[in-house]
Amino acid sequence: MIYPTIQELTKGNFNRYQLAIATAKCARLITDEYVKQRSAAESALTGSKEGSSTIASLIDPALANEKAVKNAINRINNGEYEIVDEPEVQETEEILED
Repeated sequence: MIYPTIQELTKGNFNRYQLAIATAKCARLITDEYVKQRSAAESALTGSKEGSSTIASLIDPALANEKAVKNAINRINNGEYEIVDEPEVQETEEILED
């Protein structure tokens, strides 16, 4: 069984589609965060001649060792990210009617 379940993640407020979109957006943020950390680590090691530091040691292990989607699901489950339901766009309908 997959943990956490869809019911636990959505808490009955959202459907699977909304969960998938939110997870994808969170995963993108996590991937961007990883790329920034990796870039900073590479530039920090470029000029140094010390052999003791590696790129992996300068990057957050949670970002480097787990897939972005798994991190996103865990962050949604822990409450670090919140799924927000966007209100219906009524203004667009009113503009089209005019």
